[in-house]
Amino acid sequence: MDTVACRDRFNKRFKKNKDNLEWLEAIVLAVVAVSLVFTFGVRMIRVDGQSMVPTLRDGQRLLIASFPAQPDYGDIVVIDAYTSYGEPLVKRVIGKAGDTIDIDFQNGVVYRNGQALAEPYTAEPTYLQESVVFPVTVPDGCLFVMGDNRNHSTDSRDERVGFVDERDVLGRVL
Repeated sequence: MDTVACRDRFNKRFKKNKDNLEWLEAIVLAVVAVSLVFTFGVRMIRVDGQSMVPTLRDGQRLLIASFPAQPDYGDIVVIDAYTSYGEPLVKRVIGKAGDTIDIDFQNGVVYRNGQALAEPYTAEPTYLQESVVFPVTVPDGCLFVMGDNRNHSTDSRDERVGFVDERDVLGRVL
């Protein structure tokens, strides 16, 4: 009888330890998975400034997908601080390689390849002309980006930003 009682006690203790180890393993795997996703797949960034109003506000936190994918028209992207402007930028993709961008600053209308863009997301029409002379054609491997608050945005209309190399895009805003 003593051998059976000892074996039962051992089995209960072993089962309890096994359950604890399974929980610990699940927690460790979850932490590793979340760390990998946030390191390589999704990042968090804070909006700095008013250039994307009314779509995004100053101080708002955003999740960006870092997966290698080509940004498309209308996507909001985050541009690396290593660009010539020197700060990370949150902007909307207006033009891609080969597109001709023109802006009628008198009427506030942006054209891509001769077609006026319907831009319900902007705060107001585009009246502010910066240092870039229009029309421009977007070079291969580059993007033309603008903020939604067009008259309060430093974007591709400014030579300090200009065309953005697609390799400088950190990701698309989710």
